[in-house]
Amino acid sequence: MKWLKNFMIGRYGLDQLSIALIVLALFFSVLAPIIQNPVLEALYIVTIVILFYRILSKDITKRSQENRKFLEFWSPIRKKFSNKKNRLKNSRYYRYYNCPNCKQDLRVPKGKGNIIITCPKCTTKLSKKT
Repeated sequence: MKWLKNFMIGRYGLDQLSIALIVLALFFSVLAPIIQNPVLEALYIVTIVILFYRILSKDITKRSQENRKFLEFWSPIRKKFSNKKNRLKNSRYYRYYNCPNCKQDLRVPKGKGNIIITCPKCTTKLSKKT
């Protein structure tokens, strides 16, 4: 194991983009035999080659920039799914509305009857049933 540690000294290693490439390669490896499409098999091989190139690369600044660009792309998507997950998790206790004026998400407790909700962003008032 020491030889691997010595080999990896000065190399980039794993990051979030590498993990995404691993997931993508697994997806292609599962899907390719089912569909029996040579394009998917080629995409699997290309993904693996790019993955190993990134992990074994010694150009750390360039790989860091690639990862930063990936995170700029991925963060809004991840945030959107995280918000949906939290909404689903809290749907038992809260009801969610959107402000008609500024589209701000508003969370109010369930079971309070008819209430007037004031948007904290634009101070628009709306009457809703919880």
